[in-house]
Amino acid sequence: MRVALFLTCVNDTLYPDTGRAVVKLLTRLGVEVDFPMAQTCCGQAHYNTGYRHEAEPLARHFSDVFGEYEAIVTPSGSCGAMVRELYPRMGERARAEGRGDTLAAAVAPVVPKTYELTEFLVDVLGVTDVGAYYPHKVTYHPTCHGLRGLGLGDRPRRLLQAVKGLELVELPGAEECCGFGGTFALKNADVSAAMGADKVRNAASTGAEVLCAADNSCLMHIGGTMTRLSSDMRPVHIAEILASTEEEPAA
Repeated sequence: MRVALFLTCVNDTLYPDTGRAVVKLLTRLGVEVDFPMAQTCCGQAHYNTGYRHEAEPLARHFSDVFGEYEAIVTPSGSCGAMVRELYPRMGERARAEGRGDTLAAAVAPVVPKTYELTEFLVDVLGVTDVGAYYPHKVTYHPTCHGLRGLGLGDRPRRLLQAVKGLELVELPGAEECCGFGGTFALKNADVSAAMGADKVRNAASTGAEVLCAADNSCLMHIGGTMTRLSSDMRPVHIAEILASTEEEPAA
């Protein structure tokens, strides 16, 4: 199977190891992975800040870049939700504004074949045990877009539970937002910081060494809060855990 990796802006700029982990993991599972060099932002930041029209060229470009692939895999629930949920909505709004069906038609090919990583592993490849090894105590934070936008459900947990050596512990208040929310963290800094502190305190109560999530934007916010609160816990993307093996263990 030939798939495209949609890395996303945050990962490309700040967390390239997550992209490398996705390639390592999928290759190990027999998937041919391409990285289209023409990929850019999906437009989520523009759309969520109220610049819907400015996001439209980015949606068209995304479809141009990724349209030929059997599947598009992203290690980001928020960017996956942008394509799957909001691209169709953008097309509908353009039609309602009398601008025709061209945007809806342009994005239609990529919407159904864009998958967040854990969705792709469980639903498309049909695996939960990916041969990973990660001898650490881990707690899992389900991020808002993955939980409520994509409906990832227990897919990430099932993958983590199958990792050799990993002890998975419940996170109190797991379904509560960490407080990031993109520009929300800038516009409502005090509220965002308080929500992040609640999340870190709940995570610390588990005694886990690692807090895991499927979105590095949320992990960036949580990790910053951990630093400010002098927590010994580390934020780690689920892709890096699943890519770890006994022969090539992650830190």
